[in-house]
Amino acid sequence: MKRIALLGATGSIGRQALEIIGAHPELELVAAASGSRPIDGLAPLTQVGGDLTELLERSKPDLVLNAVVGFAGLPATLWALERGADLALANKESLVAAGELATSAWRRGGGRLLPVDSEHSAALQCLEGKTPDTVHSLVLTASGGPFRRRNREELSNVTPAEALAHPTWNMGPKITVDSATLANKGLELIEAHWLFGLPYDAIEVVVHPSSIVHSLVRLRDGALLAHLGVPDMRVPISYALTYPSRSATPVPQLPLEGLTLAFEAVDDHAFPLLGLARAAGEVGGTAPCAYNAANEVAVAAFLEGRLAFADIASVVEETLARVDGAPARDLDELVAADDEARRLAARGLQPA
Repeated sequence: MKRIALLGATGSIGRQALEIIGAHPELELVAAASGSRPIDGLAPLTQVGGDLTELLERSKPDLVLNAVVGFAGLPATLWALERGADLALANKESLVAAGELATSAWRRGGGRLLPVDSEHSAALQCLEGKTPDTVHSLVLTASGGPFRRRNREELSNVTPAEALAHPTWNMGPKITVDSATLANKGLELIEAHWLFGLPYDAIEVVVHPSSIVHSLVRLRDGALLAHLGVPDMRVPISYALTYPSRSATPVPQLPLEGLTLAFEAVDDHAFPLLGLARAAGEVGGTAPCAYNAANEVAVAAFLEGRLAFADIASVVEETLARVDGAPARDLDELVAADDEARRLAARGLQPA
């Protein structure tokens, strides 16, 4: 039996994880947590809000599925990595904000870190068995969201309802807006750097509207390996929960008849948040933490109607210009850097 703690049980990832766990008798749900919704009886140990590490200490899981949204998922990520529990990570923000602290904890703990993002799960599978010297670069694919091919001027008046209408994926509101701005791909870029030890200039991003190809890996001999499949999050969730078994899922096989694969370059002018993420990652230190914090503040303001869609990037850019980006030596210093970035971002909000 594999004992699983599910954090973020009522979100999109959490609900699909429950489906996977329920279909596999070898997976035992020993603990579950949600941010605010009642989940009594979902698992032997449940928690709503509060300190997630306390729940993890009580439940002693073999694997933690961290599907908490945002920086709030960081303590649980560090708990799992430090203790050598396997970590199925859907909370990309914690690795973005605390890349150096998290990877150091990962090395000390020695457990598995299994990404649940479809792109990083695909990259992990393409990279498996490859030595670093044989890898030329990693290619992450972006759907382009609901505003693909719109220019910057056309994005000035889009509404939250329009931003939440993703063409291929069914996700929570924050990540859906991040997909629309390409901030999500920026977060994934930084996450890939830490997960796979690749320099930023060896990580590409292309727009792939059908979301059939989830990631590609270029090898030094000119070969290009791609991971294809229908866009269904149950595939990477199952891969992480049942690794290395690769258990069956109820997801249909991808039909090849009539399949065409189209790729486009990213419009950096219309979607500047991807470039800002790359720049923050290259600066290092707490700059990625500030990027994530400012984006969280700006997205929340946009969803509440207090900020225009096009101004999300402006808030992030202005915040990055004001922080010093000094490295954090421990979690307390990282939390302080996150707090400062949020304060600066809140000051930069302008009415929609």
